[in-house]
Amino acid sequence: MEASAGLAMQSRAAIGVGAGPGGGGRRGTVICLGKRASARSLLVGGPAGAAVAVQARGAKPVAPLCCIKASRGHNSLHNSVDEALLLKRKSEEVLFYLNGRCIYLVGMMGSGKSTVAKILAEVLGYSFFDSDKLVEQAVGMPSVAQIFKVHSEAFFRDNESSVLRDLSSMRRLVVATGGGAVIRPANWKYMKKGLSVWLDVPLDALARRIAQVGTASRPLLDQPSSDPYTAAFSKLSMLAEQRGDAYANADARVSLEEIAAKQGHGDVSKLTPTDIAIEVLYLFRLIHVTCDLI
Repeated sequence: MEASAGLAMQSRAAIGVGAGPGGGGRRGTVICLGKRASARSLLVGGPAGAAVAVQARGAKPVAPLCCIKASRGHNSLHNSVDEALLLKRKSEEVLFYLNGRCIYLVGMMGSGKSTVAKILAEVLGYSFFDSDKLVEQAVGMPSVAQIFKVHSEAFFRDNESSVLRDLSSMRRLVVATGGGAVIRPANWKYMKKGLSVWLDVPLDALARRIAQVGTASRPLLDQPSSDPYTAAFSKLSMLAEQRGDAYANADARVSLEEIAAKQGHGDVSKLTPTDIAIEVLYLFRLIHVTCDLI
């Protein structure tokens, strides 16, 4: 398993989870981690020599997020209020356990990492960062797609690793990583200083999302096709096969299929980002209990 090579082994315990992207059973691992020194600012500098100073706290706060969904029905509004209250309660339960550790969301492109990360940052009082955006700032280019085109994927990955290295020295961050961040073992070394969560979304749901919004911003998927859904599904299937074991290195796995099933939905698109954030916080609590037992 490519992404697990070279990682320092720590005390681990397994929690049962469902099927992975390939259909087979997977396990999410949990790790008891120690404390780290805090940092107030980040200097992101890649191999290209570009650098950007980013303040971790205060300079770039997460914009307030509204967990109340616009609705005409009283029942829907009531459910949304309950959802927001549950999110707040779950966050309070895990804050002490997190002890300022960073949270890294991993998963395929289009899995909703940035949206869920913003919700978690807001409710936990953390700062939010998108690693792709930090790479764009570091190299002075407006998009990942342009970085791939002008330079190369390897150039982007080198800068991505530099960003994750610098973020790993900090505290109280929620980081949405790029879909391919998991393929380099060095990146796992950085992310294992915090807690990592894999957002596991069915490939057909990902393909539908990406086909609707287009692939111009996703260089690994951007190819001419008369059937955007089929083209996206085919490429995503190949990437999932290559990266599935790497994603499974995460401390916890959040399966949208399992959340939807628990809620009686047949389609993961009916889930809200807050539903997913609540599940993340629940798994953090489960990790805490498991670590206490080993």
